[in-house]
Amino acid sequence: MINFTGLKEVLLNQKNLILTTHINPDADAIGSLMAMYHILKQNGKTIKPIIHNSTPSNMDFLDPHKVIEKYESTKHDDYIIKADAIVILDLNHLSRVKSMEAVLRKTPAVKICIDHHQEPEQVFDHLFSDTDACATSEILLDLIRHTQIAELDKNIAQNLYAAIMTDTGSFRFERTTPKVHRDIAALIENGADPGFIYRMIFDRTSIGRMILLGETLTSMKLFHNNKLCYQVIYRAGFEKSGALEEDIDGFVNHSLAIDGVKIGILFFELKDGVKISFRSRDTVPVNKLAAEFGGGGHTNAAGSRIYDKELQTVIQEVLAAAGKYLDT
Repeated sequence: MINFTGLKEVLLNQKNLILTTHINPDADAIGSLMAMYHILKQNGKTIKPIIHNSTPSNMDFLDPHKVIEKYESTKHDDYIIKADAIVILDLNHLSRVKSMEAVLRKTPAVKICIDHHQEPEQVFDHLFSDTDACATSEILLDLIRHTQIAELDKNIAQNLYAAIMTDTGSFRFERTTPKVHRDIAALIENGADPGFIYRMIFDRTSIGRMILLGETLTSMKLFHNNKLCYQVIYRAGFEKSGALEEDIDGFVNHSLAIDGVKIGILFFELKDGVKISFRSRDTVPVNKLAAEFGGGGHTNAAGSRIYDKELQTVIQEVLAAAGKYLDT
C-alpha cells in the first residue's frame, strides 16, 4: 500500500512545483494532473502544469482556465531547472514525456512519480505506485481520503470522475471493483456530474474521427484461430480524414467486441514508424507482448512505438510474436 502520509509530506515540503504527464494524454492523465493542481492550489503552492501535447479538445472542460501549458524549451526549461519539484503523473518512464525528457533528466528538482503502471524506471526520487489501482486518479482520491490534504470539492471530483470512468472503460474493465463504485459515489456526492462528463468526453466527436473509425473498422482481420483481431490505420487515410492523433483513442477496443477474440491490436502508421495499441481479455499479458517491441503498460492494456520500420514488417513481426500468448 502507498505511504500516503509520506506522499503528503513530500508534496507539502515543496513550494514551486511542475506538473506533467505523458504524451498523447488520456483522461486519466489530464484528470490526475488537474486534480493535483487543485490539491496543491488549496495548499498555497505555486504550480505550473506543462505537457508535451496540447490538451485534447474533448478534455478541455477539465481545464476551463487553460492553466496547462504546451512545452516549449525556450519558454519552460529555465523554470523546470529552477523548480523545487516535478510531479510526474500517470507514467513511470521519462521517455513518455517526449520532448520534455532531456530537461527532466537534467533538472536537480525533486522528482515525484505517482502512477499505476508496472515496471517503473529507477529514476525518481520518490515513487508512489499502486499497480492494482484502476487509474492514477484513484490513488489521488485515496490520498485525499487518507490524509485530508485537500477538500474534495467539485473541481477535484470532476477530474477524478472523468479519469476513473475512462480508465475503467466506463466501468466495464476488470479493475472495476466494489471500491471503485464506492469511490464514484463519493465523487458524485461531491459535485461530479456523470452525464455532463460523459457527454463532454464521448459526445463531441469530429466528422474526421467518425470517417477514420469507419475505415479502421473495415480493416479488421482475424488471426491465430480467430483469437486475435487487428486493425490498421494507414497514414494516407488518416491524413485524408482530417482526424487528429488523439482521435484514435479507443479504436482498439472495438477488436475485443468480436466473440472469441482474446487479443486486439491497432497498428497506426506514423511518418517515421508505427504506433501499436494492445488490448486483451482475461489474463492474456499484452504488456509482455508490448515489451518485446519496446513498449509496456498493464496486463490487459499496453502500447509501443516502433521507429524506422515499414508497417507491413511490423504487423508480421507482432502477429508472429503474439501467438505464444494464446492457446492456439
